[in-house]
Amino acid sequence: MLRRLFERIPEQKVGNHLLDDEGEYIVDLVRHHWVVYIRPIAYVIGSLALFVLALFVPIQIGWLFLLASMGLGANAGYRLASERRDVFVITNMRVFRASGVFNVRIATIPITRLLDITVDKPLVGRMLGYGHFVFESAAQAQGLRDIRYIGDPDARDLTIQRVVQRAGLRGPRGGAPI
Repeated sequence: MLRRLFERIPEQKVGNHLLDDEGEYIVDLVRHHWVVYIRPIAYVIGSLALFVLALFVPIQIGWLFLLASMGLGANAGYRLASERRDVFVITNMRVFRASGVFNVRIATIPITRLLDITVDKPLVGRMLGYGHFVFESAAQAQGLRDIRYIGDPDARDLTIQRVVQRAGLRGPRGGAPI
């Protein structure tokens, strides 16, 4: 039941942000790891518990439990939508992040400006298969610095490194003799 409700949340449309006339294409579209949905699902369960509790308390205070249930349910719905609509996209020209439920925010770093990528894998993340990216570019005040809860971060890092290598930004392709 929750899966069907979850699938009804509209996805972020990233195709509109590609430079088709320049030959830009998506190499990898990355969504958050499933672990980010634990808190919103806990809120849904709490909301349902408050609703059931409202049915069994005296009617004079039942409305308070119903109001709290609706508030917690609305918060859970917003958090679910926010996590679902937050995507990280790797293209052949840049990396960008599209996020937002009501207002959409796009943060971009061209591949040519990407200086350093740090992959942070906490202990729990290593056990569950997620990690965090920290991007460093020439402009430090940017909207695409921390990307958190990325599934299979090592594979995503290799994908970015391949795109950078194919763009010819990291030295010779065949490897220089020593």
